[in-house]
Amino acid sequence: MSLFRLVRPIALAGSLLGAAVALGACSFSPVYSGTLASQPMLDLAFAKPASRLEQVIYQELALRFGSSVAPTAPLATVTVAASSGAVGLSATANPNKLSSLTVTASVTVTRRDGSDAAPITFTRQASAQYTTSGQVLADTAAGNEAAERAAKAAAESLRLAMLASLSR
Repeated sequence: MSLFRLVRPIALAGSLLGAAVALGACSFSPVYSGTLASQPMLDLAFAKPASRLEQVIYQELALRFGSSVAPTAPLATVTVAASSGAVGLSATANPNKLSSLTVTASVTVTRRDGSDAAPITFTRQASAQYTTSGQVLADTAAGNEAAERAAKAAAESLRLAMLASLSR
């Protein structure tokens, strides 16, 4: 029994030391900084937005990638389309109706460094649900808020697609 008491602390210390060495060999790199963010194709300039949803997507992408003012920085141009519709059919007398709004966002990255490379286009969709109650102001506000939520989700999906493709 005394041998077990002597071996147990040594085994515990050895396993802790082994775990520390194994974890020390690991490295973590977030997708929004480090070597991925320093890629020249990710140093983007953004076009001017033509709508509120485009503005939301431009702001999200500029927040994550940063924005360049260099004349040779690749130009990212966003186009957005939104569509809405009712979710399911209801035969109740309840005036509240569930609606869904889908945002389809495309970003085209065009090189401006004089190369003949073709523009790269990424397209993603995102949906958000909202409830309408028959009150015009509340319905409009709910639809606008759902559109912005869907645009932010589409922007995040676009960001990840751009990181995966342009950081190679």
